[in-house]
Amino acid sequence: MSQSLVDVILHIVFSTKDRQPLIKPDIEENLYQYISGIGRKIGCPIIMINGVEDHVHILLQFDKIMSISKLVSEIKSNSSRWIKTNGNHYKDFSWQGGYGGFAVSRINVEAAKKYLSIQKEHHKTITFKEEFLKLLKHANIPYNDKFLWD
Repeated sequence: MSQSLVDVILHIVFSTKDRQPLIKPDIEENLYQYISGIGRKIGCPIIMINGVEDHVHILLQFDKIMSISKLVSEIKSNSSRWIKTNGNHYKDFSWQGGYGGFAVSRINVEAAKKYLSIQKEHHKTITFKEEFLKLLKHANIPYNDKFLWD
């Protein structure tokens, strides 16, 4: 075969540093559009993005030549730099060091989109920590509590 064909969809989750509620309504939509632009630029188009004040969920089509860590680094560094240009109250903005990355099969994309679409309602009853632990357990991803929330 002379070409590489890949269909990998990822659900990526990461929070603001120390889970500070810094993603305010005045910046949220523009932030999501900016992140979508980053995705397009690096060949990983965003299918859907949503979140709440302290974290974001990104569903995207993953590019076959990029590593997940490089993808997340590009999104976080560029969006953090952009947020800081949006007023003095965002000057100290930063994302947490880590992230969660979860594979989504093509057949489950609609369910993932539905899950992302209800984030604000969902987080009226569940914290980011509770949600993230559920995602890790559902995906059978081993983790060390000692390092999970740094």
